[in-house]
Amino acid sequence: MHKNFKNIEKIVFGRGSFNQLDEIIAPIRKENDGFFVFVVDKYFEGKELENRIPKQAKDVVYFIDVDPKEPTTDQIDNLRDEVIEKNGMPSGIVGIGGGSIMDIAKASALMFKNEGSSVPYQGLNLIKNEGIYHLGVPTVSGTGAECSMTAVLSGPEKKLVLKCEWTVFNQVILDPDLTATVPSDQWFYTGMDTFIHCIESKSGINYNVFSQAYGDQSIALCKEVFLGENAGQNPENDEKLMMASLFGGLSLTYSEVGACHALSYGLSVVLGMKHGYANCLAFNHLDEFYGDAVNDFRGMVKRFNVTLPQGLSKSWTEQQITDMAQVAINLPFMWRHAIGEDWESKFGLEDIKNLYRRM
Repeated sequence: MHKNFKNIEKIVFGRGSFNQLDEIIAPIRKENDGFFVFVVDKYFEGKELENRIPKQAKDVVYFIDVDPKEPTTDQIDNLRDEVIEKNGMPSGIVGIGGGSIMDIAKASALMFKNEGSSVPYQGLNLIKNEGIYHLGVPTVSGTGAECSMTAVLSGPEKKLVLKCEWTVFNQVILDPDLTATVPSDQWFYTGMDTFIHCIESKSGINYNVFSQAYGDQSIALCKEVFLGENAGQNPENDEKLMMASLFGGLSLTYSEVGACHALSYGLSVVLGMKHGYANCLAFNHLDEFYGDAVNDFRGMVKRFNVTLPQGLSKSWTEQQITDMAQVAINLPFMWRHAIGEDWESKFGLEDIKNLYRRM
């Protein structure tokens, strides 16, 4: 069975395109109880962008601190319940920020129309009802969350996605001007998320020409941004990295991530590491999975004087390593993509623990 996936309904790209937000959502305001929810990275509170949000009298704005924690099921459930209790059913929700804000907006949009806790909906196609209108405005490039059909949430027992065709944004605004203020470390780690997405996509059994068409272009753009003559944070590269993120997410949609993402989930759930940073820590030790791409990655690390700590596992308890490995092995679709249909006969919990012990 071939994937038949839903893509973003509408995309606007270009410098200053954020100014079209009010016009874009105006027709949607007549839906439900006639107001919008804006979830915005707390970084922008009190800054110029806050004044550009087209907030009307009934609208609700949440400034959310996503550092260091990633979105949780409780957070989504509480936001939904608070909004409905105080204001009713929104016409739509707008997410303005990085990957975590994108996931909060997507997950909340679904849960406004689905009863109970979001925990039992973690997984593939478990959502029962289509959510409300949702629009994404990424202010960081790299996660691919602006185009993916997943919303990653940490629950009481697992870090897993709400994944279905209704998760995908109805509209995305890609304004490179909004990424100009990204701190250099976050710019690097989220950019590496895109690069790693594409390498994992092409390094497993689900890889295909559709994934290749987007993924190869994304990798080429990443190499220009991080290894080219004009490498670094600048207006031209802001545009390139924004498109690399979009293309990387689309490549991934028709393929899959692999060993690196499985390991990073364990690092995030057990140790609370941010996703992009956790990916970098893991990818640096996965030569046997990703070959020359790991050397390219190390070249990018060196180019930008990024320090990835070594010997972290010496401070981890055996129980922590076991817990991380348990999180990772519970993502069988990632290991299947990376190793093959018979991965369980080739790779087990102890092998995954040994990968963590390298770090």
